[in-house]
Amino acid sequence: MNFSRHRLLGLPVAPVAALLLAATGCSSADGGTALAVPSPDAKTAKVCRALHRVLPEKLDGHRRNDPGPRSAYTAGWGSPAIILRCGVVRPPKMIDPRVAEGGDADALAGGVNGVDWLMEKQDDGTWRFTTANRVAYVQVSLPKGMSGQDEGAGVLTGLASAVKKAVPGGTASMT
Repeated sequence: MNFSRHRLLGLPVAPVAALLLAATGCSSADGGTALAVPSPDAKTAKVCRALHRVLPEKLDGHRRNDPGPRSAYTAGWGSPAIILRCGVVRPPKMIDPRVAEGGDADALAGGVNGVDWLMEKQDDGTWRFTTANRVAYVQVSLPKGMSGQDEGAGVLTGLASAVKKAVPGGTASMT
């Protein structure tokens, strides 16, 4: 596993390992709740469809289990599911000056195997990860019950090659 510490969008970065030790999870589409499917612009949609085609069938030991409604912009693994959404809007904390100064304990930036991530602690204590420095924002939510460095790191590591292959580096649209 290759953790790196660097700047995200010009912001200083706290160690990724510290976040992953505390990572818990994010709600998923389980329990009959329909997943909100992103509505990306045409350029981003093309990138997201390419990502969907190269996503792994297994992620950190969990089999692919895409949520409903089925979409080329969403994917899932396990039950409760690890959820991936491609073409989401830029998270507000991606430009939050408190993150830049290292003063926001609820958001950290870092890289895992060549992919930059903004890692946000949600109000319910779970974590959401969003790619940065790519032409599309890809968001990954861990379900409640997944916590610790091994699980969070395994998920991000397992997605790194697909993200690098399908989502070129660059700047995503602001929406």
